[in-house]
Order: sequence, then C-alpha cells, then structure tokens
Amino acid sequence: MIARIWHATATADGADAYREHFTGSVLPALRELDGHRGAYLLRRDRDGHVELQVITLWESLDAVRRFAGPDVEAAVVEPEARAVLTDFDAKVAHHSVVIDALAASP
Repeated sequence: MIARIWHATATADGADAYREHFTGSVLPALRELDGHRGAYLLRRDRDGHVELQVITLWESLDAVRRFAGPDVEAAVVEPEARAVLTDFDAKVAHHSVVIDALAASP
C-alpha cells in the first residue's frame, strides 16, 4: 500500500471551508477510484493559522497514477481548495506502508 501525503495551510475559516470541500467533493470522488484505500484529513491549529495534512491510501503507484496523472508527485489541488488555502505544497510525498495496524489481526 502507498500513502500519499500533502500539506497546506489556511486560516481557521479557510480550514473549515477546506474540510467541507474535502468531505463534500474530494472523498466522494476518491471513493469512486479503483485502487483508493482510504483517506485522512489532519488539522493542527498553530500560531494563528491552521496546518492541514492530507493522507490518501492507494493499493499501488499505478493507482496513484490513475488519480494524479503521469507526474505522481504533482499535487492535485482543485480551484475550490486553492480559494480557501493560504499556502500548499505543489508536490506530494509517497511512502510505502510497512505496517497497517488497523488491518492487522491478532
């Protein structure tokens, strides 16, 4: 499994708006993609701004490529998201998931 990790910053209101965009538009679209295995939106309020981290899970880099296109490191940031964020990474990081404790059984 591959974890695709992306960072952004926003105001508190912008972070709330991004959460609505994420739950209303991004998640439903991701759930339709073959090879998508889950997603997390993390929030950290800090010094007058909000740090956001998005982690999406994929069965393979080929699945990521079907989502992101040929440049798998390019961030996919829709205009609605750009409008509410103060800054965001243009590139994403990919990590191989070595242990998935949620899927592991005793």
